[in-house]
Order: sequence, then structure tokens, then C-alpha cells
Amino acid sequence: DEEEDYMSDLFLKQDVRPGLPMVRRVKEAIQKEEKQKEANEKNRQKSIKEEEKERRDLVLKSALGNENKGFALLQKMGYKSGQALGKSGEGIVEPIPLNIKTGLSGLGHEELKKRKAEEKLENYRQKLHMKKQANEQAADQFRIRFKTKQEERKMEGDLRKSQRACQQLDMQKDIDVPKETWFWIEPEEEDKKDEEDEEDECRSSDLSVSEKLHILTAYLREEHFYCIWCGTTYEDSEDLSSNCPGDSAADHD
Repeated sequence: DEEEDYMSDLFLKQDVRPGLPMVRRVKEAIQKEEKQKEANEKNRQKSIKEEEKERRDLVLKSALGNENKGFALLQKMGYKSGQALGKSGEGIVEPIPLNIKTGLSGLGHEELKKRKAEEKLENYRQKLHMKKQANEQAADQFRIRFKTKQEERKMEGDLRKSQRACQQLDMQKDIDVPKETWFWIEPEEEDKKDEEDEEDECRSSDLSVSEKLHILTAYLREEHFYCIWCGTTYEDSEDLSSNCPGDSAADHD
């Protein structure tokens, strides 16, 4: 069904009389081309490989005759054509098929090719596994960082709450100066050029938020009998120890 070339000699040499229908001319041209192809196929010389294949197929299709020495020996031992091999007839009936190697690759090439394919597949699986592990580790690290950040924000909020409570309770006892500069929330416009204030600020900056929170809450409990998590000022230390769950947020949770 290949597309015909209407500029070839096959069409240029055909009859182009006006009275001859176009369909007839095309049909005749196709028939001539088919005959030419058949003639070329018959005249074409077969290659050595094609001749060998034809002879081999012809021999394999034909049954063994008495001229074959092996078949003659089998007949002397009682073998009959079409009978299965073996003493009890449990063997094969047809000969083992002949597998002709046509490629140029050496022995073991297919096994090597198969092994390389398996190694490639295994490497691909390992890469997928490593990528999955990396994604899981990244997700775990993100959750840890997010949780740590939330805890830090909560502690900062508790510290500010403690500073406000400390300032209010100290002022109720007529304490004008906090025990530590960071015990109170200082106004942003306050002058901090004094050397002592700068030294105190440097010392306080060395403490973490959790350390400041622990020190300040302990001061509130000892000095004012106040718990920021209970939001209650107790009468004395005995009342505080008996009614307050603990001195940390975890105890109150």
C-alpha cells in the first residue's frame, strides 16, 4: 500500500490517450509494478546466511532415516519411530530443539546483561530508599524545630508574665529597685547609659530564657509566695507548698 510515484518511468511510459480512463491506467501501472517486483525477487541472489537457514530448517523438519548412524543404532536396540526414549518409555519423543546463535556476542553475554540490569534496578531502589529516608529525616527535623520554637515562645511569654507580676508585687512592698534589672519589664525610653546598668545587662544576657524564668519564678515563690501558673498569691510558704502543684509549668500540666 505504498504511495505511488506518479513521476516514475512506470507512469510516464504508459498509454495517455484521452479516451482511456484514468482509473484503468493506474490499475495497469500497479499490475506492471507488482510483476516487476516479483521478477526482481526471483532473480535476487540469496545471501549465504539465508541459504544456510533454509537448508537447516529443511533438515530439522525432516525425520531421521536409516542412513543416520545414531538412528540405526537405536533401531538395533529395539527403538521404533515415534516411540519415547527410555526403558519404560518415559523419555522425550521429539529431539531437543536446536538453538542457533546468530549474534556476535560471546558466551555468557546474556547472563552479564541480565546481571547488569538487576544491578541497575537495585541501585534505583536504593536511591529511592535513601531519598525516602532523607525526606523522613527532614520532616522529623522540621517537627523538632517547630516544637522547640513553640516552647521558646511559650517560655518567653511566661517570662514576661513573671516580670510584670514581679514588678507589681515588689511595688506593693515599696520595693523601688528590682533585685535584678531583668526582673522587671523596663520601659524602652529608659536611659541605659549608666555603667552598672550595662554590666547587669551583660550578665543577664548570658542567661537563657529558661534560666531567667526558673530564677524569677523561684524569687516570686520565696519572696511573695506567688505562682505565675496558678495565678495565686498564697499566705505563706506552708500554704504554697501544700496547695501549689509545683514550681514549673510541667508540674501544673
